[in-house]
Amino acid sequence: MNKPLRRVALAMMAMVLLLMGNMTYVQVIKADEYRDDARNTRTQLEEFSRERGQIIAAGQSLATSKPIDNDRYKFQRTYPNGPMYAPVTGFYSFFYGSNGIERADDKILNGTDDSMAFGRFSDMITGNAPKGGSVELTINPEMQQVAYDQLTSKGYQGSVVALNPSTGEILAMVNAPSYDPNRLAGTDNDEVANQWSELEKAQGNPMANRAVSEIYPPGSTFKLITTAAALESGYTPDSKVQDAASITLPQSSTPLPNYGGKQCAGNTLTEALAHSCNTAFAEIAGKVGADKLRETAASFGFGQDLQIPMSVAKSDTGPMADGASLYQSGIGQRDVRVTPLQNAMMAAAVANGGKLMKPQLVKATRAPDMEELDSFRPEELNQAVSPDVASKIRDMMLQSEKYTKGSGKITGIDIASKTGTAQHGDPDDKPHGWYVAFAPAENPTIAVAVIVENGGDEGAEATGGSLAAPIGREVIRAGLRGGG
Repeated sequence: MNKPLRRVALAMMAMVLLLMGNMTYVQVIKADEYRDDARNTRTQLEEFSRERGQIIAAGQSLATSKPIDNDRYKFQRTYPNGPMYAPVTGFYSFFYGSNGIERADDKILNGTDDSMAFGRFSDMITGNAPKGGSVELTINPEMQQVAYDQLTSKGYQGSVVALNPSTGEILAMVNAPSYDPNRLAGTDNDEVANQWSELEKAQGNPMANRAVSEIYPPGSTFKLITTAAALESGYTPDSKVQDAASITLPQSSTPLPNYGGKQCAGNTLTEALAHSCNTAFAEIAGKVGADKLRETAASFGFGQDLQIPMSVAKSDTGPMADGASLYQSGIGQRDVRVTPLQNAMMAAAVANGGKLMKPQLVKATRAPDMEELDSFRPEELNQAVSPDVASKIRDMMLQSEKYTKGSGKITGIDIASKTGTAQHGDPDDKPHGWYVAFAPAENPTIAVAVIVENGGDEGAEATGGSLAAPIGREVIRAGLRGGG
């Protein structure tokens, strides 16, 4: 072979090798990425021609697929109690993708997960139509219903999250306002686009998952973190603390008053928490310091990357760069921000002897024939505080509940709680109302966090006790009634 031909042959071989390498890269390395790309309509059409698995809770179907007569799609997603479960299920739409469990466990629901490989092979051999698997949730339907009814019947904006303190199972996760995922599951592009546009413009941002994606100032519920930091720094429940009606912030002429400008009704740490005295906890924060406050908050879950399996926004204490901001942060104001889930985790850790469990929404995944593929296993995140400190905080929260107003107190059941009334820059001074609690106090099975935004129906006079506590107690009542 002469030299020019040899060069041509080598060039051809090089191009063939490059072509084979590119094909291998596209078909093997990038295959999953291209298959899952939202712009890949071929894959989407294939998915809509397959029966998607159910999302279920306690035997109830929260999302299922029904056959339809359509040229392009064989199945359409339906949500029997759409708005009530929307924060959990999310939506599944040909035009707008998916979110919630529909997205987080998509491969189980569409049948492409590796755990169902044998079933897919069997379907190929037998000629059976492929089906998706099902996802069973930890949700307690009775608690979910009560939480949803409590928020929506009053026209509130807010969220409720309930946990099993000893396992981390999420028993309820509700938002208000909510939206109906059925509106996004249709097959008419123009109709679904109109629905999407309406939801985006709707008052109260109904598609926002307040429970895990929105962060709020926690107000006085954060005093549980400040209390934990104090107890770990040498304070006792009987330690003497500030009881003045107002103090001046460090390096500032700005006053920091108690609620209503009143002197605290007691001068011990227990009494300060029971009566939610701002002046006491501001000074405690100054004494334990920013580093200790940040460390304690982190031990309760602040700043962690959480998947439940949906992503959870990080809660944060803020910089606490000077004495004034540290004092304000100690009472849950300034730059402190939490998700409702984080506040429920805080209460749950105290309830569980100081042990913080990872929150989880999925109880089990199941094959199309409902055979279990994988099941929930409790996972400890860390020991937030010692059992002794947790026990002391519990006893102090019992005293707090005694002074918390609002309806719905449960006869014969001891609830440990803390309220919060959080300022957030509203021009009309309408605060958010918080309530975090667990019960029964001696053997807790339920921890709950409730937020009612912007003063609910009480405006500037609202408090966590009047707005959020009645809702939290009703959710606890439902869980205890149903063995939650």
